[in-house]
Amino acid sequence: MNIDGKNRLACLTPMDELKKGTSRITPLPHMPMLKDLVPDLSGLYAQYELIEPWLQSDQPPPDRERRQSPEERAKLDGSWECILCFCCSTSCPSYWWNQDKYLGPSILLQSYRWLADSRDQHTGDRLDRLDDPFRLYRCHTIMNCTNACPKGLNPAKAIANTKRMMSERS
Repeated sequence: MNIDGKNRLACLTPMDELKKGTSRITPLPHMPMLKDLVPDLSGLYAQYELIEPWLQSDQPPPDRERRQSPEERAKLDGSWECILCFCCSTSCPSYWWNQDKYLGPSILLQSYRWLADSRDQHTGDRLDRLDDPFRLYRCHTIMNCTNACPKGLNPAKAIANTKRMMSERS
């Protein structure tokens, strides 16, 4: 929710970080509301489903796990930790204006998590789903998303990496 003008995880916000006196608590901005402080996240979850957030491989499942080198695994750091709180997306002006078409920082961070996974074999299909004037390219690198993330993640970097992957494949 938005506490004193900043998107935060209320459950992790220490009381001593709040302003003195009375704090103002409002729902996440620019989201349709279901009730009181509860936003309607159905649009965001539909966008999440669009990116198919699961490992896709043409190989039969192995008897054990699909192995990665430590270097390959390190490429996922900074993306798998996202808890889909949507603080980043609701702080993004591009998402405010185009949330029906632009996927927004949280979904694009999740998308990059699968694009960067060395075990996934459908990178081309994933990039095809993002190849749209709005889905990926409405990011204007304002960086509100990175500043708003309560987990300290960098969705803007993931979006830039995705755009780089898109340009390299052309």
